[in-house]
Parts: sequence; structure tokens; C-alpha cells
Amino acid sequence: MAHEDSHPDGHGREIHYEKKASLGEFVSLVAGTKPSIPALAVALCLSLVSTAGSLVVPLLTKGVINGLSKQSLTSLDFGKVLLIALAFLLQAGGGALSSYLLAKTGQGVVAALRERLWRKQLSLPVPYFDRFGSGPLVSRMTNDTAVVKNFITENMTSLVSGAITAVGALFFLFYLDWKMSLLMLAAIPLAVLAMVPLGRTMRKVGKKTMDENAALTSILARVLSEIRLVKASNAEKREFGEGKGAIDRLYAFGVREGTVTALVGPLMGLVMMALLVLIVGYGGARVASGALGAGDLVAFILYLIQVIMPVTMMTNAVNQLQKARGATQSIVELLREKEEPRSGAAPSSVRGSLRFEDLCFSYLEGEPVIRHLDFGLEPGTVAAIVGPSGAGKTTVFALLERFYEPDSGRIVLDGLPLADWAPEALRSHIGYVPQDSPLMSGSVRDNLVYGVSRAPSEAEIRQAARVAYADAFIEDLPKAYDTEVGERGVKLSGGQRQRIAIARAVLRDPAILMLDEATSSLDSEAEEQVQLAMGNLMKGRTTLVIAHRLSTVVDADLILFLEAGRLTGSGRHEELLESHALYRSFAVRQFRLDPEALATLASGGYADGGERLALAGAG
Repeated sequence: MAHEDSHPDGHGREIHYEKKASLGEFVSLVAGTKPSIPALAVALCLSLVSTAGSLVVPLLTKGVINGLSKQSLTSLDFGKVLLIALAFLLQAGGGALSSYLLAKTGQGVVAALRERLWRKQLSLPVPYFDRFGSGPLVSRMTNDTAVVKNFITENMTSLVSGAITAVGALFFLFYLDWKMSLLMLAAIPLAVLAMVPLGRTMRKVGKKTMDENAALTSILARVLSEIRLVKASNAEKREFGEGKGAIDRLYAFGVREGTVTALVGPLMGLVMMALLVLIVGYGGARVASGALGAGDLVAFILYLIQVIMPVTMMTNAVNQLQKARGATQSIVELLREKEEPRSGAAPSSVRGSLRFEDLCFSYLEGEPVIRHLDFGLEPGTVAAIVGPSGAGKTTVFALLERFYEPDSGRIVLDGLPLADWAPEALRSHIGYVPQDSPLMSGSVRDNLVYGVSRAPSEAEIRQAARVAYADAFIEDLPKAYDTEVGERGVKLSGGQRQRIAIARAVLRDPAILMLDEATSSLDSEAEEQVQLAMGNLMKGRTTLVIAHRLSTVVDADLILFLEAGRLTGSGRHEELLESHALYRSFAVRQFRLDPEALATLASGGYADGGERLALAGAG
């Protein structure tokens, strides 16, 4: 098993460095993208043509030189000279076309790999993003795939053509003079002894560099996406320190990588130069003794160069391969992550009957957030979830959307457990309006139709905006529905973002609505309008409302009071005022009523007690 070391990143998470990556994993990763076999076959054939052209040149040169007269050039064989020129053309043309096809295939491989990674990332469950954040995922898509791309498009050609050329040149070297060829091969073990440890070091450094790139990307994504919070908190120095730490670690690994690269080139050059000097000296002595012709020596040196140059290129390619293997390890680990289930039931229509049966859930083992939650809702019921902060209200929504799976118990929709539903089908029947109402970069129109399975007409879009009381402010924008909202919708106010989210829910026409205090950012006039719109939207739909202000839930069919993940009270507003002490204390604080007046209202002293409480809270 591969040994690992680790250190914490800027967020306290451990970054693990795999000491050894399998070459088979890299090959399997590339093969999994299904590269074009015909294109590779043609590229290989063209590479063979190019290699044949380069290999025939020394033999033709040998014949020309050996045929020359010592006294003059009148014996020059121009036919062989033309053949040499033709061989050069074959070498150049075949090599160029082969490199183009290999580069095109390589780009296709990387594009397919990025597509596979993107599909994988979108299929990962929410807990994965909770653990690692978005930074490492961005790094996998950009930095790691760029390393793989550079190797495939730039260095793999050198490996393929270089290997063919070197093998062919070695064959002709032994054909010309086996003694000098054996002398040349004696230097190879020396080069291998020097290159193997450098290659191992490069592989380790390459993997660590990829992980540090991921850590830096994570810091950048976190800080730049919340730059307003950073500046408002005067946290620039703190964030600069974290970023500088990641930059310094990346610099250190870059220096180590540069050191290895700096050693590889001169070391290989030294070995090859020593080998060339040795061959020239030994071959010259053999020519002087008459054991070898001058043309044979020239041809031998040309073939030696055809071995040295490809080996140098292959050495650099192998160096890049080690980095690619490090990047591959991170990509393979991501591709092995468990995805959200895709299969399951997909009913076309939903009535909206919900049942929570002894539901238990915890984000961390031993720290339960939901404890034995048990209640049921009939279709069309409006249920409000109330309780102190941290009671588990938002977690109930997350479990209903199947962002998380319960530890025990289950949620049943229309008699079918959520575990049996296909997540995509389930979520198509749910409309969710979150408290912060985030928007995607793009236009108002893009955000209104975001995630809507059908293509709504312009009339439907404008009607949804009217229902959500968003049409007036949208029409006042510079380009109305085509106005860009900026990153995360920063060009709009919080209330405007919420009304767009409500209009989106209208377009989805869901059977189940989940509203996380959907009017919390609105002024009193806008809140009244949106409350009316939401009242119309909730008709005939099962609705769950997370409420922090009791004035928004006094008319709910059912109020569920959560404390530390437990359901400690349920019923209508008047019932909870009488039976639930903590709910009653919430009402006293929020409605600013003295306990005697509250008791009068709760006991039915006023026929319109719920309405008066609502008005008191709104006031």
C-alpha cells in the first residue's frame, strides 16, 4: 500500500500526498475517454513514415561518402542526393501530420476527461461539498487536467515518435558496427541510475504541487466570493496571511521541481556528450586502421544523434509523465467518489402527502441534529416549523430534498419512501425559496427560468413575476428582464432577489413548497404584497414554512415546534399558546404583549385573536 504524508491546508483539512501513482491508472484514465483509434492508427503510420525517412538518410549518406573520389567530387552520385532530399521531405511531412493528429487526439482526450469530471462533480452528493468545498473541484478541472493535457498534446508525441526513431536507429547501429554499438549501450545503465531517483522525486513533487494548487484555489474561491464580508470585517490581513502561506508552499514545491528539471537536462547532456566523444575517438581509430569506412563512421554518428535527440526528448516527456501521474491520482480519486443515486421511481404527478417516521439524522457521528422526528401532513396542508436557532429546521428541508440521507427512520411521499425516489424526479415536484435567495450570474430572465424543466412562454414569465410582485421593479431595471444581476445577484436588493426566487417557484408549479422565511428581507409594504402572492401560490399545495417571526405562521394549519432536533409541540397557534410554554414565551417577546393579554387572546377572549396577534407582530 502506498505511503502517505499530509499537512493541514488553510482550513484545517488534511491534504494527503500519495507517494506512488500507478501508471496503469493513467493509461486507464486516458483509455476511458475513448480516443479515436483510426486517428491514432494514421498518426502511428505517419510517424513510421517519418521515422523511415530519417533512418534511411544515414545509409544514403554512407553510400555517397564512400563513393566519393579522394581527388575530386566528380564521382558524386546525384541520384542518391535526390533520394536523401526525398527522405528529408518524407521525414518532415510525415512528422508534421503525425504530430497534428496526435495533438488533435490529445485535445479530444482532455475535453472528454473534463466533460467526465464536470458530469461527476454535478453528480456528487451535498456532503462531499460540505467536506471539501469548491476549491479542490475547480483545481481538478483546471490545474490537474491542464497537466494531463500538456503531456498528451506536447510530450506524448515525443514519446511515440522518439521511441520508434530510437529503436530503428539502434537496429542500424548494430547493422553498421556491433562493437561500437555495445560500447554505446554501456552508457545506458549510468543514465538510468541517474534518472530513476530524479523521476521518483518529480512524481512526488508533482502530486504535492497539484494538492497545493487545489488548496490555493480553495482559498481564492472562498475569499473572493465573499469579498464584501472580508472588507466589512477588516479581515484582509488575515486572509492575506492564509493565501501567502499557500503561495509560499507552492513556491517551495516549484523550486524543488525546478531543481530536478535543472539536473535532468545537464545530466543527460553530459552522458550523451561523453558517449559521442567516445564513439568519435574509437570510430576514428578504426577508420585509420582500415577496419571501418569513413562513410560508415559518418552514418554511425548520424544514427547516434538520432538516438541521443529522441532520448533527450523522451527524458523530458517522462519527466512530464511523472507530473501527469500525480495529477491523475487526484482525478482518479475524485472519479471514484460515490455519486447521488440516479435510478428510482419518477411519478409524473404528486398529491403531496408527507410522513416523517421516527427520523434521526446527524452531520457528524455522535452529534444528532434531528431526533426521532415523527409527524404527517395531508395534501394541501400548510405547516410551519418553529423553534430556536439550531433546532434543525433547515435540516428538515435538506432531508426532504434528499441532500442527505437519514441515519434511521424515513420520509414517505405519497406512500413511497424518499429512498425509492430518483432524486431528480423528487426535486422536480418541490419548489424551494431559501432565506438568502441566491441567484446565478446572468439576466433576470435566466434566473426566472433557471431549473424549470419546460420552456415557459414570455407571457408565463411575466405572469409569474406579477404573482410574486416582482414585475414592477423588473420593468424599472435598465434592460428589464434582460438586465444582468451580477455574481450571486449582487446588483439586486435582498427583497428583489427573494421575489425573483418566488417567481421561479411559481414557474416550477410544484406540488410541495418549502419557504425558508421567504419574506424576511422585505419592507412592510412589499411583505404584505408577497404574503398575498404566497397565499395564492400555496393553495392546493403541501407547504412547509420555516418561520422566525410568529406573525407569519399564526394562520398555518399546523405548527411544529422543534427544540434540539426534537418535536416538542404541534398544533394550531391557539393550541400551542395554551400547551407549550416555550412557544408562549416566543409569542410574548415577539408580539410585545404582557402575559395577561396573551392569556386572554389564547383563551378565545377575542374572536379574531389570531388576526390581532398577526397585526401586533407586523406592527
